[in-house]
Amino acid sequence: MAATMIRVPIPRIVLDGMGGDFAPTATVAGALLAHRQLGASVILTGPESLLRDELQRQHANPSDVRVVDAPEIIGMGEHPVAAVRSRRKSSIVVGLDLVSAGEAEAFVSAGNTGAAMAAAVLRLRRIEGIDRPALATPFPTSRGACLLLDVGANADARAQNLAQFGIMGVTYAERVLGIAQPRVALLNIGEEESKGSLVAQEAHLQLARLGLNFIGNIEGKDIPEGTADVIVMDGFVGNILIKFAEGLASNLMRTIRAEIRANPVSTLLGIGLKPMFDRIRGRMDYADYGGAPLLGVNGICIVAHGRSTPRAIRNAIRVAGEAANQSLISVIKEGVAAATEKAPIGSESPSSSPTR
Repeated sequence: MAATMIRVPIPRIVLDGMGGDFAPTATVAGALLAHRQLGASVILTGPESLLRDELQRQHANPSDVRVVDAPEIIGMGEHPVAAVRSRRKSSIVVGLDLVSAGEAEAFVSAGNTGAAMAAAVLRLRRIEGIDRPALATPFPTSRGACLLLDVGANADARAQNLAQFGIMGVTYAERVLGIAQPRVALLNIGEEESKGSLVAQEAHLQLARLGLNFIGNIEGKDIPEGTADVIVMDGFVGNILIKFAEGLASNLMRTIRAEIRANPVSTLLGIGLKPMFDRIRGRMDYADYGGAPLLGVNGICIVAHGRSTPRAIRNAIRVAGEAANQSLISVIKEGVAAATEKAPIGSESPSSSPTR
């Protein structure tokens, strides 16, 4: 799915300038792309001198982006909760504090995913009626993109968590992805209601009572066919699924390239088919989707791929702006209230946390 220019101004977006494998070069370049192509108002957080040096190296004008000093950095391998609590001047925590204080409408990071999620829960808090936030991501199918959630925020989930994921997923699919009356499904090991674990069976019952366009269980093979628009699962399964799909796509493209180069005849044929292969690769490229929203916190937080390129960062900022312009948080609150009024969902104790 190719990225498209949005027609409304993007609001103030905080970008973790030190997030990702290629930071700060890629993050600064992505921020400048978003400013110049989308008119985005970007605030970079990170060590001020380092970011200003990178901005100068990339020939940025002083007015292009704002820099907020955050001298501490949370590494990719650090324990999320401990790092967030001990490094309150990190680029992630400072960025989310700006959103919490109303100085920006959304936060984007390609850094430590666990730290971004932990900081979002601690600094922004959860939306009332949501026990655990879910990380959602668009996923390419033969009919366009569907939305998968959770893909990593919760290694395990209870039935009520999965039901809440369904509500939030429908809201995001409708308001940001533009899918009318999205079909909701529960990922399971079979289509029958009695299939799967006790948690899956109870989640099926709760989703069916919510008044969503719930089509029941689907299997993994049904996802690429576009059978559903919003697919609910726990974060353990979801994270394995998307990483397997990413690895499979990369391996498939490498295999095709190797076969094309195997002899002169196939090489000539490959040259003629190159535009088609480019289109296929574009449909499968995570950079076009931008980032995964963390749904369920009281503010917009977009988690981008750790290997994000400048184009991926630019598109993550675009996604954040679209969510803000659609008043996503208010809409999720309304959706949760309306759905649970029809069929109350059980809740966890107040101490429960998605970052346990």
